[in-house]
Amino acid sequence: MFVVLQKSVRYFVRSRNALMYGTTMLLKEEAVATLKQFDIGEKFSYLPALPKASVLIPLFVRAGQLHTLLTLRSKELRTSAGEVCFPGGKKDPSDQDDVETALREAQEEIGLPPDHVEVVCTLFPVISKRGLLVSPVVGFIEETFNPTPNPSEVSAVFAVPLDFFIREKDHYATSGVAGVIGTLHSFYFRDPASGTQYHIWGLTAMLATLVAALALKKKPEFDVGFDFVDPLIFFKKLLHKKLSKL
Repeated sequence: MFVVLQKSVRYFVRSRNALMYGTTMLLKEEAVATLKQFDIGEKFSYLPALPKASVLIPLFVRAGQLHTLLTLRSKELRTSAGEVCFPGGKKDPSDQDDVETALREAQEEIGLPPDHVEVVCTLFPVISKRGLLVSPVVGFIEETFNPTPNPSEVSAVFAVPLDFFIREKDHYATSGVAGVIGTLHSFYFRDPASGTQYHIWGLTAMLATLVAALALKKKPEFDVGFDFVDPLIFFKKLLHKKLSKL
């Protein structure tokens, strides 16, 4: 009887693990297929030469949900100190392209090896408040990745469920902010692992909302100003408006 029970338990565990693995792979495959449709390719190759930067938007599946990783920048940094950002930074002369910049910066900031990232796409470039042309690179990582933050650049690394960025509950919108074209979006997220509350705003909030809407194929519960089915026109207009002010 005991042997039969052991076999039944092992079978149940194997079946559950197989089901969880299948769900994880399905979520990932659907998100990858959707996001690849929005890869910019050479659509913005006409842009003038500007100082460039890239960010990596790391995605992974945990407990049946898509998540992303964010960092809290060190308070000792000269720019954007203490702000929540995706891993990223300025392009080095040795970087071959935007993807290499994003992967290199992620390795330097949180210890993520470039060969542990499945790059999915590069989304629409945006201009930061410092006048940098920022390319968002989306990639999948393993759920088991354990960040090792570089203390000179990063104070904390935390995970956020992607659907958090399309819900109204913790979203705030402000209009008429100096230097901001359109609405400034922000979120307050309390990390269940540490109990720390993080303020996610500005460019990071906009990119997180964009990726969440595209990957989940869900319209945000609040007005974002762009058609999440085809956001290219909106981001082109936004880019040209900012270019005209440089």
